[in-house]
Amino acid sequence: MKVLFLLLLFCHVSSSVKHSLKIFVTASYGVPNFPEFVGAAAVDEHLALYCNNKKKTIEPKQEWMRTLLENDRQMLQWYREQCFEIQPNFFKTTLYSLKQRFNQSGDVHVFQRTSGCEWDDETGEAHGFNQYGYDGEDFLSLDPKTLTWIAPKPQAVIIKQKWDAQKVRMKTRVNYVTEFCPERLKKYLVLGKSSLQRTELPSVSLLQKTPSSPVSCHASGFYPDRATLIWRKDGEELHEDVELGEILPNHDGTFQTSADLNVSSVPPEDWRRYDCVFHLSGVKDDVVTKLDKAEIRTNWEKPSDEIVLISAVVVVLLLVFITAAAAAVGFIFYKKKKVQRPPSPPDSSSELSEKLNPET
Repeated sequence: MKVLFLLLLFCHVSSSVKHSLKIFVTASYGVPNFPEFVGAAAVDEHLALYCNNKKKTIEPKQEWMRTLLENDRQMLQWYREQCFEIQPNFFKTTLYSLKQRFNQSGDVHVFQRTSGCEWDDETGEAHGFNQYGYDGEDFLSLDPKTLTWIAPKPQAVIIKQKWDAQKVRMKTRVNYVTEFCPERLKKYLVLGKSSLQRTELPSVSLLQKTPSSPVSCHASGFYPDRATLIWRKDGEELHEDVELGEILPNHDGTFQTSADLNVSSVPPEDWRRYDCVFHLSGVKDDVVTKLDKAEIRTNWEKPSDEIVLISAVVVVLLLVFITAAAAAVGFIFYKKKKVQRPPSPPDSSSELSEKLNPET
């Protein structure tokens, strides 16, 4: 369960042109070895700050955030109030109310909120969001345009009506996600520019498991995640016989992706007409990799004549050993059987007399 919560908090969502600031809050009941309240802030999907009600400390996860909190005591105090007073009290009360509304008692229950904003640094457009979930399902979401809450479940309708009627509180929430959040996001982007707004091109490799497998164009180590990877033929993008992979995070904060090309029907003389193209948003020059058999990395190797000869010799020796072992086992069995066999009776009375009266 703890792993599931962490995945929900910090999962990566690819964005093509937008920056984001997201605040994740989770209140839980009956979850072993997990805090009753957890809060986290992520900038462009990178965890920047974390807190829970057990440690009672604000933990910056980026160096620029650590510097900011050291120099801005007002912001540090704001996060402390949110993490240890305002949000825990609100979530604890609401979680208790939801258990009663759903007629629940014990077991495990989780109440979550994802709020924040996205800002397009090219168009300047910004929009905010505020969404609640209960026990893994959507419960309430804010519509900033109509100044109302959307309730997808019957149990949320009463809360929706109550919150819709709180006009001052509604304006405060809308103002946070549409104005306060974008301004704070821009500030974070400036402070963390060296890490958040950097660009890193990837290393690109051609990979293939066997000669009949698709050729995978694999790009790893790029940043940010606003990138595309395609296959072309004669300069035209291919869609057939191409399988595009997802953009995935690396352990060092960079990203990786791949695109597979089915080459089973491509004649050897046509390989030079294909190339793999990696494009990173904000970078003028693309990374172009020609489809070349000599550049393909694989763990499959064709057996050499020497290996075949050695294998044949090993098989022959093995057969000889098995044959010899079988013969030895047969001989031992024969000797054992012969020793255990009783002596045969004498053929005549004279032989019997000699055996009973040996010469002295």
